[in-house]
Amino acid sequence: MSEDRRLDVLRAIVEDYVRTREPVGSRVLTERHQLGVSPATVRNDMAALEEAGYIAQPHTSAGRIPTDKGYRLFVDRLAEVKPLSQPQKRAIETFLSEAVDLDDVMTRAGRLIAQLTGQVAVVQYPSLRRSGLRHLELVPTGENRLLVVVITDTGRVEQRFLDVTPGLDDGLLGELRARLNAAAAGKRLADVGAAFERVTVALPPEVRPLAAAVAELVTETLGEEGEERIVLAGQANLARAGMRFEQGLSPVLEALEEQVVLLGLLTEMVADQSVAVRIGHENRLEGLTEASVVSSGYGTDGDTLAILGSIGPTRMDYPGTIAAVRAVARYLSRVLPT
Repeated sequence: MSEDRRLDVLRAIVEDYVRTREPVGSRVLTERHQLGVSPATVRNDMAALEEAGYIAQPHTSAGRIPTDKGYRLFVDRLAEVKPLSQPQKRAIETFLSEAVDLDDVMTRAGRLIAQLTGQVAVVQYPSLRRSGLRHLELVPTGENRLLVVVITDTGRVEQRFLDVTPGLDDGLLGELRARLNAAAAGKRLADVGAAFERVTVALPPEVRPLAAAVAELVTETLGEEGEERIVLAGQANLARAGMRFEQGLSPVLEALEEQVVLLGLLTEMVADQSVAVRIGHENRLEGLTEASVVSSGYGTDGDTLAILGSIGPTRMDYPGTIAAVRAVARYLSRVLPT
């Protein structure tokens, strides 16, 4: 059997099954696709694909459906990813560029992926650990309380309170703020501490304790491990009639609720800003063994700041989902605050 022809038959089975949600028979394949061979040859090819584990027969006398292994070969051999139309591209760019702040950007990105794919979208906020410091604000809120506002270069805002000695001089506080901003603006976590330390040692002795306390609070905030936040959108899509899961929806919904574990899966998948695909049992998250995950990193200047993706049944439109995830990741990288 020709290897190329076998791939053509598998591709036709995947495309038909994704579109019709019904097992595919040899007669249907020869009628719908220009395979250039007889139905008997197609049946032989299907038998070989089944023996190799790429397709399976769910019921006696039924057609064939792809297995996880078959979907994997299909995805690995994709000749091209279905491009988005120009109106779709313009709509994505316009919709994201109209966001008013980072929260709005993340929400809009999730809604876009869910609408484009008809599946569940997962969008991670830019990680504080990978963000740079854009601005630091120090705001007295009482006799002995100071509000420390950390604004990152991705537009993320974190607020922390610091206990201080009463009677802070506004002029002194303003000078401290200016010096810390000048020293650390734009620097990542690895470099912020050293920059703050240089500022601290150059200050008068009576100001150093306050400067050291602010510096410690900021570096702790940027270095937090548990601050990762994600947006989920499109969960209602799972309830649509076409989203059939043999084990039901409950395992998938429970997996989506395990956000820390889910984020770990996405992070493990994506090493850079390319698109990665995990199919069925390739997902080590138990509730997603009947699902596929398509994900990509996004960021600025080639630096991956966070991850986004789409989750749906293994019977998904892989070319379309890959194109949607890739497009939103690229546009999100472009509209992030700089």
